[in-house]
Amino acid sequence: MISDRILSDPILHDHLPSAPWMAEATRRLPGVQPVPMSDWLIRDERYAEQMALRDHLLSAHRARVFECQKGAEAACAELRDLVVAHLPDGFLHQGRVIFRPDGVAIDLDADHPLITAARLVQEDLCILTHDALQGEHLLSAAVLCFPASWTLAEKIGRPLSAIHIPVEKYDDVMAKRVQRLFDMVRVDHPLWRQNALFYQNPALFQPASEAQPRKTPERRPEFLRSERQVILRLPLTGAMVFSIHTWVLPFGQLSPEQVEGLAAHPVHYAGRSV
Repeated sequence: MISDRILSDPILHDHLPSAPWMAEATRRLPGVQPVPMSDWLIRDERYAEQMALRDHLLSAHRARVFECQKGAEAACAELRDLVVAHLPDGFLHQGRVIFRPDGVAIDLDADHPLITAARLVQEDLCILTHDALQGEHLLSAAVLCFPASWTLAEKIGRPLSAIHIPVEKYDDVMAKRVQRLFDMVRVDHPLWRQNALFYQNPALFQPASEAQPRKTPERRPEFLRSERQVILRLPLTGAMVFSIHTWVLPFGQLSPEQVEGLAAHPVHYAGRSV
C-alpha cells in the first residue's frame, strides 16, 4: 500500500546539530537548560520531507495523530498564534495565508488551530493543562506525528506521572522533579532538553502500546534518534506546551567529536552501553 510505504520510508538527517552526551548539564536527567524564544522552533535540512509525512498523517490518519479534549481549544488557538509569531526564516506571510518553505500554502483559519500550527513546523506539539485536584499537568491536546514508541490515544487526558509509564528511571522522585519544573516555567522563558535513543527501524512514525513496549536489540542498532524537547508556558491561558523536534540518522553521520564523546560517556540501551 502507498500509505504503508510513506510511513516506513526513512527520512534521514545529514548530521546531529547537538548531542546530549557532549555536556555534563545535558547528560544528567532531566538535563533541562534555558533557551530563548527566538530559538524555540527549528527548520532543518529535512523540513520538506518531514512536513510531507506530517501532512499525510493528518490527512489519512488524523484520529491516530491528533487529539483535543474539551476545554483545551483556547490554548490550541493561542499556540497557533504563538507559532506564527515565532516561525523561523523562509516563510511568506500573505494575510491569513502562510506559504511554507516547501511551497505549501497554509490557511490559518481552515482547520483546527492545533493542526494548523503543526502543519507549519517540524515539531510535534503537545498541550498540557494543570489539574488542581491531581496536582499535575494533564495532556489535553496534541499533534503527535513522530512518536518514539508511545501512543497518543493511551496518553491523552493522563497526568505527567502516568504519561511516562513505562519509561525507565521515571520513578516517583523524578516525577515530582518534572512536575516542579513545569510549575516553575515562566512566560517567555522556555526550557529545553535533548535525548538520545537507539533504533533499528529509522521510521519517524513509531507508535507503541504500553502493553507492548519497544524492545531494543541486544546489539547496537544502526540508527540514532534524538529529540529536542522544549517546554514553554502560554501567556494568556497559562497552559504548557511540550514541543518535540526529531532527528534520525545513521551512527556514521555523527561528527568525530560526537563519536569520541559517546565513547567517553556511553548512552545505555538493552542493558548495555555504547
